[in-house]
Amino acid sequence: MIDDIVGDYGSVLKADGFDEAIIGVATDFTEPRLVYSVSKCLEILKRDMSEEDAMEYFTYNVSGAYVGEQTPVWCWDLY
Repeated sequence: MIDDIVGDYGSVLKADGFDEAIIGVATDFTEPRLVYSVSKCLEILKRDMSEEDAMEYFTYNVSGAYVGEQTPVWCWDLY
């Protein structure tokens, strides 16, 4: 999927290890940004850590990181 997105939108910033969690592309008033499912990201992290540790790691190290205009969008689809 990531190859198709790059083909359609050009360069996008990708979060390492979370390709399975990509659910789309945001095309607002900035550069195109990948959109990730938080629930899928947490499932990926829980392969190697507890649910509590996965949530802490995700909120601090993943979704809490700003890396410029192409920072991915994190869709909190837990509801």
